[in-house]
Amino acid sequence: MRLTQYTDYSLRVLMYTAAKERTSLSRIQDISDAYQISKNHLMKVVYQLGQLGYVETVRGRSGGIRLHQEPEDINVGTLVRQMEDDFHMVECFDKERNQCPITAACTLQHALGEALNAYLNVLDQYTLADITKNKGQLAALLHLQE
Repeated sequence: MRLTQYTDYSLRVLMYTAAKERTSLSRIQDISDAYQISKNHLMKVVYQLGQLGYVETVRGRSGGIRLHQEPEDINVGTLVRQMEDDFHMVECFDKERNQCPITAACTLQHALGEALNAYLNVLDQYTLADITKNKGQLAALLHLQE
């Protein structure tokens, strides 16, 4: 299973904001610079993270974003499910577009479904707090000013 770039960026934004002091704001440009990724992509990601209640956005000249929830309340599995647009690992997972002629007799679909569920179940065991326990190292690598 491979996450989309969109979900990857979502996780990175949350990790960046978690690595900062809870009350300080992060600017999208700073996150973009730290990860060397497109500011335009991040703007879309941050917008959705705000809509979902993960981050608080503050408009204006000295605005930015910060976590809207405690890191231990942000479940990685839940976030991944919310950010991914589909989990169609193979054609037969998409009932509307499936053209595979062996679907009725194929047991691969069941095995892949089990694998996908196991993948998501593992992610369900982690929170943002778990994956940012090393805040000091993250802050140093992201060049955060504390």
